[in-house]
Amino acid sequence: MEHATTKSSKPFSNISDIVSKFAKLCKLRSLGVVPPENANQQKNHLHHHNPKNNTSPLREDSSAASEETKCDGEKVHPQPIEVLSRSNVYGDREVMMLFDTVSALKFAYVQLQEAHIPYKPEKIIAADELVVAQLEALRKIKHAYKEKQFAKKAKFNSSASSQLQVEIEFVERLLEDLKSQVKAKNSEILHVRQELQELELGNNGLVEKIRQVSLEKKNTRVLSTTTLEDAFNVASKSIHDFAKPIISLMKASGWDLDLAAKSIAGAVVYSKRSHKKYAFEAYIARRMFYGIRLKSYSVDAIMRLDDPIDALTAYPNSEFAEFCRKKYLLVIHPMLEASFFGNLDHRTFVLSGKHPRTPFYQIFAKMAKWVWAFQGIAASIDPKAKMFTVGRGSLFSNVHMESVEEGMEGAAVADEKYAIPVVGLMVMPGFKIGETLVRSRVYLSDLKSSLGKC
Repeated sequence: MEHATTKSSKPFSNISDIVSKFAKLCKLRSLGVVPPENANQQKNHLHHHNPKNNTSPLREDSSAASEETKCDGEKVHPQPIEVLSRSNVYGDREVMMLFDTVSALKFAYVQLQEAHIPYKPEKIIAADELVVAQLEALRKIKHAYKEKQFAKKAKFNSSASSQLQVEIEFVERLLEDLKSQVKAKNSEILHVRQELQELELGNNGLVEKIRQVSLEKKNTRVLSTTTLEDAFNVASKSIHDFAKPIISLMKASGWDLDLAAKSIAGAVVYSKRSHKKYAFEAYIARRMFYGIRLKSYSVDAIMRLDDPIDALTAYPNSEFAEFCRKKYLLVIHPMLEASFFGNLDHRTFVLSGKHPRTPFYQIFAKMAKWVWAFQGIAASIDPKAKMFTVGRGSLFSNVHMESVEEGMEGAAVADEKYAIPVVGLMVMPGFKIGETLVRSRVYLSDLKSSLGKC
């Protein structure tokens, strides 16, 4: 008895806790609290239990579990085993092991209760160990279940992660392909834009060339295709146009025009007083063509601009600009300019390398442009082009000369011996350009003094 008591001292404390927890879990009434009136019935039931009977407590408990049971005054409907066996959590073997362990635990629990009535310590210890063993078995089943669930979850997560990784890699490859396509398209767009800019620049250049060619053709029509003689006539007319304001300004300034004409041309008999204008034209022409050396140069840039002042502003260091400076200082004497304007501002402006925008200087620049252009065209046609002059008193020849006044050939006093008109004044020089002869322009008149040359 002492041995039994000593051996069971430790399990008794565990048994009470286990029994209490298990009773709460199953919601079954403890046999230790069965009413007195049912104690004998319970005892008889336990004593009349036949161990040889094929019906084991496990089977009785299993069959009883299939029926309705009252726990704490409530009906309990046990779940059929076949329903649980359909669970996807375990297979049939695991489910059967779980139910066997639960049945064995119930049987051990019944043995534990039986050991209390009558009180038998040895049986209590044995039943306690059996209960503990079954609880340990349940713990292992639970642990195995958790490990299997964890393995399934890990496998699922691994599979899902692997699938997700595959999809991510596919999307990344697709993204890289799209980036490559975008980069290629951007490069192509940049190349096309560069080509477009080059084409636009080329088109602008072609438009400018077409404009220049059009202007050159226009100027060529004026200066070349209309014959060199027409260009000469334009230059001659520009000298005539510049002589008009000179005469008007001299008259307004109190100059003696008769004396001035006489100082230019000498003893020339004019059929009309108005013909004295040719003396001033001759003076301007001599100054404009004085000391020229016919050389070839391009006149397109200057002739492209209608206003000669614009041409001088656009090309301040051109040959034309230098030609204007030299010829203005040679044609317009300081005394003339001072009498015209009361100052020498035009002269000072020209000496400084500039060109004044005044009506007077504009008329001069227009004349200078045509004279300068005619010289360039003549030398371009024939580098050996030459200028020739006609002396006063020379016999008139319509091969080399033309009269500035129509009908003067017959009206002029002829040489008594040859009855040929005589030159009184050369207004414009002539030019020999290749096979073309540009006749000089002369004024035919009586001579009151000895013959002389201009």
